[in-house]
Amino acid sequence: MKGKVVLVTGATGGLGVNVTQAFLDAGSTVLGSSHKIQQSDFKHPAFTAMPAEISTREGAKVLVDQTVARFGKIDVLAHTVGGFAGGQSVAETDDATFQRMFDLNLNSAFYLLRAALPAMRKTGNGRIIAIGSRAALEPGASVGAYSASKAALVSLIKTVALENKDVGITANVILPGTMDTPANRKAMPNADFSKWVQPANVASLVLWLAGDAGIDVTGAAIPVYGQDA
Repeated sequence: MKGKVVLVTGATGGLGVNVTQAFLDAGSTVLGSSHKIQQSDFKHPAFTAMPAEISTREGAKVLVDQTVARFGKIDVLAHTVGGFAGGQSVAETDDATFQRMFDLNLNSAFYLLRAALPAMRKTGNGRIIAIGSRAALEPGASVGAYSASKAALVSLIKTVALENKDVGITANVILPGTMDTPANRKAMPNADFSKWVQPANVASLVLWLAGDAGIDVTGAAIPVYGQDA
């Protein structure tokens, strides 16, 4: 991955930290984005912090424009941004919760892809990897807004794969089960953490999809369910 310019969204999140570090360790130039990211979050000379709000079309476009202006290209887009809300049936879900799930899990990806794809198509052979959820394919009760937003993300990424295969761009979405992050441990303190998906393993898959070995995989929704499968 040396010489590759990688944009990681949600770079300070439970998974994003692992993804960012994996690309840095592989020799990439990494631009990490989140709301309040700082240069000191990753002490590596190839890392650049770029605070952004990508749930708006303006914020996503500014992030992409700044990246291309500074580094000339985007070889890999690793989109780890997302959010979760649950505990309500569809009938009980309020408008704000429904909209928030789509802003975080779908709209942010749409705005980012729309901004980044023209630049990626110019260079060709780009890699797009988004993080979905097991719930996209296996929705459960009381998580209707979340599941619907993640299912829509899968459809969006599959469409992007079809629309850009002519220039060698691949686009895939990873569907993790519950990941072993500090936030999830806090939310579910009595769960069996040993059965959860390790973020480092998901990061390794992201890195593989972004590399030469992943050239033949596109339009895939890849399940990573851990020991709860």
